[in-house]
Amino acid sequence: MFTARKKIVKEKGAEPDDFEESVAQALFDLEATNNELKADLRDLYITAAKEVDVSARKAIIVHVPFRLLKNFHKIQQRLVRELEKKFSGKDVVLVANR
Repeated sequence: MFTARKKIVKEKGAEPDDFEESVAQALFDLEATNNELKADLRDLYITAAKEVDVSARKAIIVHVPFRLLKNFHKIQQRLVRELEKKFSGKDVVLVANR
């Protein structure tokens, strides 16, 4: 599963869980199919993803490296909209970690 694994880089070689792999796969799919995001997503990756309960809904928190945050901000609106489509009924939030 080389394809989606390049979209998630864990600290100290830890293995991503199933949910993190599904978010990484969604990012990879967007890079492969969405022409307007393809060039921007090429060099971007995530470090973690969590699903949390927020009142009546669920939210997905996507952790990105701090040094890539500016690049994520360039495409944040389009990326969040596409990820919310893929994970229907869930809000998506990008958070940087140092």
